[in-house]
Amino acid sequence: MTATAAEDWKRWSDGRAASVSSPHGQLALTGTHWLEPGPVEIVGLPGHWWADAEGVRVRAAAADGITVGGADGPVDGEALLRPDTDPAADTATLGDVLLVPIEREGELALRVFDPAAPRRTAFAGISAYPYSPEWAVPAVFTPFEEDGAQSVLVPNADGKERPLAVTGQIAFTVAGEHRELTVSRSGDRLTGVIADATSGIGTYRFRFITLPAPDADGRTVLDLNRAYLPPCAFADHFICPFPPPGNRLDFAVEAGEKQVLTR
Repeated sequence: MTATAAEDWKRWSDGRAASVSSPHGQLALTGTHWLEPGPVEIVGLPGHWWADAEGVRVRAAAADGITVGGADGPVDGEALLRPDTDPAADTATLGDVLLVPIEREGELALRVFDPAAPRRTAFAGISAYPYSPEWAVPAVFTPFEEDGAQSVLVPNADGKERPLAVTGQIAFTVAGEHRELTVSRSGDRLTGVIADATSGIGTYRFRFITLPAPDADGRTVLDLNRAYLPPCAFADHFICPFPPPGNRLDFAVEAGEKQVLTR
């Protein structure tokens, strides 16, 4: 183990804890409210909310105190919030509360991030295995042959099945085991959803991985020290895909994040 690698991992680990526990981080999510075309009230929020072809609509009075983006004052009438899939996505605030419209498979929802969320105020850190260089190994990425992308239907944390876009597989050897995992592209990088023999016992029921962009020959690095908890480990209102077929390793990956700690 080199000091630099261990120090880099410690900085990454500290950054993870700081990010999820920030005022509007993952621990602050208190609700994901799916919307229909007709105006409805959302418990805990003023105004009326609905979905249309452009995004999330809100009808509110100035006294309600809902402000969209960088507007000079609160909404007094109707306003549009474009979802996170739009290049010009909007957010709104209600005091310290952040309101974020999202779109998933054509359906629109409003997410509510409250700095006073009980899970955020009770957060005591993320438990993790000690850094071990043996869990950082070379990997080779091979894209799928056809159009470079496929869609796999997988269960999600909210009980629904949704398509997961996957673009290829990585091959690697770790702990004496040669394995392959199905991954997706996220910008230049590769991402994956995995489970192993520790899942649901010593660690959360599944974890995410991110790999550096592969070179021209597909070479990259799988560092399982940086296997990390999905958003739904921090708040029940996130939608997280479960591992696709073949991504459940039959040995214990004693590396990476384990569980959310509470006071």
